[in-house]
Amino acid sequence: MLPRLGTVNELFAPPGANWQHVSTRLCDVRRVMIVGLCATVAVAAVLVVLFFSRSWWLAALIVMWVAAIGAWGWFWAAANQQSWGYAENGEDLVVTSGVMFKRLVAVPYGRMQFVDVSAGPLHRAYGIASVTLHTASTETAATIPGLAAAEATRLRNRLTELGEAHGAGI
Repeated sequence: MLPRLGTVNELFAPPGANWQHVSTRLCDVRRVMIVGLCATVAVAAVLVVLFFSRSWWLAALIVMWVAAIGAWGWFWAAANQQSWGYAENGEDLVVTSGVMFKRLVAVPYGRMQFVDVSAGPLHRAYGIASVTLHTASTETAATIPGLAAAEATRLRNRLTELGEAHGAGI
């Protein structure tokens, strides 16, 4: 017998806290990247096909295929952005992600070794950054992409303070 859907979704609910969501700008950044990649692939593929075979129907087929992938990516970007969340609890930081394959990671503050903030050129242009919590085990490391720059700074400072306070007894 399959479990009820509600009980499965309860596995990914934050224990005793409310989810904080990432910025909607993450969706915008990913869409810009998808459109740029699809346009580049389409132009390159069409030029190669036309140069070697002069087959317009094959070039049109490639453009339609790349457009279909781009359309799927457009909708995926929104769903993916909405799937990210995090909750700060008394003893750990809980991060969830995933649309089709859900993931929930609880990183104890005392296990954190360092907190990393990163942002590429496009992310900086949109005012967002990623915060990564590193532990001795790569399985419990967690990344939160698409945080507003001010929230990324606040979270980095808070997690660093909590990591030092909880790790003092180790």
